[in-house]
Amino acid sequence: MTRRRRQLLVGLVAVATAALGLGVPAAAAEPNLVANAGFEQSTAGWTCTAGGGTVTTPVRSGSAALTSTPSGQDNARCAQSVAVKPNSSYTLSAWVQGSYTYLGASGTGTTDVSTWTHGGNSWSQLSTKFTTGANTSRVTVYTHGWYGTGAYFVDDVALTGPPGSGDPDPQAPASPSGLTAGSATTSSLSLSWTAVSGAAGYHVYRGGSRVGSVTGASYTDTGLSASTSYSYQVSAYNTAGESARSATVTGTTTADSGNPGGALPKRILTGYWQNFVNGAANLRIRDIDPQYDLIAIAFADALTTRPGAVGFSVDPGLSSALGGYSDADMIADIAAKRAQGKRFVFSIGGEKGNVDFSSAANVSAFVETMTALLRKFGVDGVDIDLEHGLHAQNVASAVRQLRNTFGANFIYTMAPQTLDVQPSGRYMPLIEATKDILTVVHTQYYNSGSMNDCNGGVVSQGSIDFITGQACILLKVLRPDQVALGLPASTRGAGSGYVAPSVVNNAVSCLAKLQNCGSFKPASAAANLRGVMTWSINWDHSNGKQFANTVKPHLNSLG
Repeated sequence: MTRRRRQLLVGLVAVATAALGLGVPAAAAEPNLVANAGFEQSTAGWTCTAGGGTVTTPVRSGSAALTSTPSGQDNARCAQSVAVKPNSSYTLSAWVQGSYTYLGASGTGTTDVSTWTHGGNSWSQLSTKFTTGANTSRVTVYTHGWYGTGAYFVDDVALTGPPGSGDPDPQAPASPSGLTAGSATTSSLSLSWTAVSGAAGYHVYRGGSRVGSVTGASYTDTGLSASTSYSYQVSAYNTAGESARSATVTGTTTADSGNPGGALPKRILTGYWQNFVNGAANLRIRDIDPQYDLIAIAFADALTTRPGAVGFSVDPGLSSALGGYSDADMIADIAAKRAQGKRFVFSIGGEKGNVDFSSAANVSAFVETMTALLRKFGVDGVDIDLEHGLHAQNVASAVRQLRNTFGANFIYTMAPQTLDVQPSGRYMPLIEATKDILTVVHTQYYNSGSMNDCNGGVVSQGSIDFITGQACILLKVLRPDQVALGLPASTRGAGSGYVAPSVVNNAVSCLAKLQNCGSFKPASAAANLRGVMTWSINWDHSNGKQFANTVKPHLNSLG
């Protein structure tokens, strides 16, 4: 039914009601003239720059909302042309969240209008009014962000006033046919189908839940588990609505190679490099002992101007102590080390740092800024070392997005404290949610006092049993190649829990070969135990490189 026919019907009902003496009916609410106002049909009916799209969270109503992220040259504008009447009054409104957001109307024939807000972490409404000119039959309503700021979100756009005599109502498209599951990897499946006439785009459903929307007739579903079957359906949509879903097809991901972060060797020695001055040796990246295979840069810092966002540059105090060490110097050093087979991760968190993952907007800010850092510095992945707040599901979402961007050799590590990986520890949900893409967990077996081992016994830090008895807990959850042992490089590297490097070697032998154990002996050998981590490379350098010189040769001897 067209808008004009709807109006005629309302008028006839009003006349009939009055003639029958039934009283005057209440005035009908004015229709919303904006098509796809809640973005339930992705961005159908809207023209967006800067890759505007939709998200399932945050939303104000329904199941989707608009989001876009401005760049330095593009304010991320989304617009729609709407039919209106001349010499008429209109109210334009929308609900917004996130960064700077603008709402406006142009081509009014009188005075174009706009309004804006700084944004925030909850929904707020923008509203403005305008009057059309004597010859105005269409206006453009739009929303946009501000150059170089963060992502914004928009939902429930409304333009109310007299309907114009514009376009006839469109018809919803037919259901897609020919859905096929094509190429597969360990974590993705490719889908394709026959394009539908009149469709603005397509919704993709996995197991009955929508997982994506596209404008073309193909889609790659990512972040899946290896050797797993998934069922899919597809629907078509336009501004009139959504079609029935297609027939169901099933696809299966390939088997896992067992080595996320496959660019690393079988056994690895990991060390943290300190981007600050605290009494340990001050080192350029180029001067790191070549026995370290994986280098965790400590730390990428939270940006106070944007929740969730992170940044990094060489600490001014460190730069001064090294006689002038710049970001460009560091980038060149990382490239040279990577050419020698070494790999790097940006660590986030630590004892004093924190990154806020408490909202979807913050997750987007983290992914955006961390992606830029990884590309700028030539770094291979991220290390999660959050000691003051975790939000496991949001961290899992952020890491999956990064992994989907950078591919199978993306390195993802974490450094939980001992309490965090007890059976009910706060890191365990994150480990469970991401273990299919997790490279290695190097638990900090220090600074914790006594803890329970995997059999419920009590073990005290500073001993081999403390290390092996707790590593046993993770070895029940993860593959051995995803587990490493984290110990301080010297007595000054931690407040408590230091053990001699020879004790570290005994713990490795006990877990991997059931040799040189203390009182605790595992039920079975973890032959593929991944390796050892230390805090820090700088403290090891100050201590004559005793840790690397003792532990790395022992790891090599295990084969």
